Amino acid sequence: MAALLYAGPGSVITGYAALRRFGFRVPDLRTVDVLVPSASGRRSTGFIRVVRTVRMPRFSCVSGEIRFAMAARAVADAARSLPKLREVRALVAGSVQSGWCRIGDLMRELEEGSPPGSAHLRRVLAEVADGVRSTVEAELRDLVMRAGLPKPMFNARLYAGKVLIAVADAWWPEAGVAAEVDSREWHLSAEQWEQTMRRHARMTAQGILVLHFTPKQIRTEPAQVVAAIKAALDAGRAAGQPRVRALPATA
Repeated sequence: MAALLYAGPGSVITGYAALRRFGFRVPDLRTVDVLVPSASGRRSTGFIRVVRTVRMPRFSCVSGEIRFAMAARAVADAARSLPKLREVRALVAGSVQSGWCRIGDLMRELEEGSPPGSAHLRRVLAEVADGVRSTVEAELRDLVMRAGLPKPMFNARLYAGKVLIAVADAWWPEAGVAAEVDSREWHLSAEQWEQTMRRHARMTAQGILVLHFTPKQIRTEPAQVVAAIKAALDAGRAAGQPRVRALPATA
């Protein structure tokens, strides 16, 4: 409220402060980003960071006298202020998984918004276009690409006939190998964890070689992860492809 009173009529809260209004879990706020027209004479002061823009939001949410940016704009603005790639990955993954943002909306914000500070966001959205849906999946993708391994399909939907078997975190169709990132961060309850185990059983029953890695292994034991994938790809090619149909991830 104080931020808008200071920034003046037409100003709109964006970034993490706006995302908190949507119920996002965000870091402790030391500043509140407020969008103002480029011609505004307002300056940042105290905890209020004034962000001048020639592209004020066409639409905003209103709560009493508080106006805040829609989720996609708030995510894009927050991403441009984050210095670390991992932070941007977590932000985008959370917004997409929660259903507050569609990938197309974020792409539009990237293309129409300010280029400065957008490098991490551009990279993360390129990963999302490949099917990546979480921070750890993106780190697995980085590892696979650095190692020169064949590029898998990410979050591929695997079918036996017309029956959906599973959505694999990474899938190498030429070898029938799936890699799963097992993390309590993305399986938030015992029931969801049991669903993961049932998915593993369904894939194994179809002749799929399933690898499981933890986020810690991907970050601290990259050589072992790469060796395991290489061995599985060799074994899978020798065994022949399972009768599984794969469709790419949907946005």
